[in-house]
Amino acid sequence: MVKITCSSCAKQLQIDETKLPMKEVKFPCPHCKAPQVFDRTKPADAAAVEPLPVSAPVVDDDDDGYGKPKALMLGREIPAIRDAVKNMGLVPLAFASAEEARDAYYRDHPKLVVITPQQMTPPPLVDVAPLTSVSPTDRRRGFFILVADNLKTLDGNAAFLYGVNLVLATKDIGSFKKIVRDTLDFHEKLYEHFNTVREVK
Repeated sequence: MVKITCSSCAKQLQIDETKLPMKEVKFPCPHCKAPQVFDRTKPADAAAVEPLPVSAPVVDDDDDGYGKPKALMLGREIPAIRDAVKNMGLVPLAFASAEEARDAYYRDHPKLVVITPQQMTPPPLVDVAPLTSVSPTDRRRGFFILVADNLKTLDGNAAFLYGVNLVLATKDIGSFKKIVRDTLDFHEKLYEHFNTVREVK
């Protein structure tokens, strides 16, 4: 997310620049309706953009996580999941918003992404869409897990509809490590060749 200043009313506007095309875009200011112009490809516009501050992820105090594989966590905090992630040798990074989680996904390239929504709705989960709608190429770098009370563990249809790799019922959190390791191993083997080709290019 970035912020720009309206040329007419001088109010600051927040823009998700990742959803804009690489060309000039015109849109009305939501406050005064004055036309605004933004172009991601022009250095002048890029220089005028002030990035929004990103809140620091919640990381365990006893581990700075430097150089270690990460697990990105979005939504409700479930201590049992955090502990299971740590037992897998990953450093849990917790975020409150999907936008911050998405930015961290691009920055830290986490191995796991664990989503525990505050409230489950029929698919798609709009609140987490900024994170789950990253490009397919970027998606292959991580393994997305949705944890919910009302879903069945390993339900492939639900995983497809919610745009994740694995669905895990809350009641099965005790088996988190085993279930994730088994499915993650299959995922990594499946995409091994895709990732190799991408790196060669």
